[in-house]
Amino acid sequence: MAPAVIDELRSRVPVGVRHRIARARLRYRVPTGRWRRLPDAMVIGAQRAGTSSLYRYLGAHPEVSASFRKEVEYFSRYEHLGERWYRAHFDLDVGRRRLTFEATPDYLFHPLAAQRARALVPDAKLVVLLRDPVARAVSHHRHMVRLGYEQLDFDAALDAEPGRCGPDLSRLAVDPGHDPKALLRFSYVARGRYEEQLRRWFDHFPRDQFLVIRSEDLFGDPVRSFAAIVDFLALLSWQPQHFANVSRPTRGSGAGGTDPGIEARLRETFRAPNAALVELLGDAAPRW
Repeated sequence: MAPAVIDELRSRVPVGVRHRIARARLRYRVPTGRWRRLPDAMVIGAQRAGTSSLYRYLGAHPEVSASFRKEVEYFSRYEHLGERWYRAHFDLDVGRRRLTFEATPDYLFHPLAAQRARALVPDAKLVVLLRDPVARAVSHHRHMVRLGYEQLDFDAALDAEPGRCGPDLSRLAVDPGHDPKALLRFSYVARGRYEEQLRRWFDHFPRDQFLVIRSEDLFGDPVRSFAAIVDFLALLSWQPQHFANVSRPTRGSGAGGTDPGIEARLRETFRAPNAALVELLGDAAPRW
């Protein structure tokens, strides 16, 4: 069955049902977790920046084995389930050795993910997709509305963000095992402050283990961008036959359709964080 057909059928199944099916299948893999590998690489974010598409492209590479499901979320939500549970998402450590990877966009943003990942996979190569933070925030809000989590319009949601996310941040400071659902769902602006998130990861991993790619380049010039990723991961030169965007689309490809006043508000909000990102990454920094 063609990947596009599979994606369409999958999109018709409610998210909760898909998660229950995945959890049921995973239970059969956990007992063999001790004999399974840890990932050689991770796509750590950002959310709504093309990680689903990259997971599909990279997973099709003949020298690569993708995780059992895309968003494992171990370092953001499920570390308490233990290393064997995490290993259950990857290949058995036998036979032909292929590069293993997972893609969880919450990792870049979660306050504790970097230090957790450093403790278990210190040598992993880390791919970061960064999207124009205004377009990312718009897409994020539309995605939450579609999933049924968001009842507020965008302007109201931006106003409510600090009050919604603040309690989770405070709770994580005293309870690392807390599951910060509101923080992960409603962080429309916070997730676009890329510089502070990357600094947190740079505190735990050497910079040469990172590759930062603009998601606009991944979709605008996929051949070149994917070749850079393949080279970074030291894989055989290869590319998929098609570079389709496999994420279920939300209305508008960017910030189009957004109230001009809200878009102007977001542009101003991200002016200083974007400048800080350029200062951090220099010539390699994405610019919007």
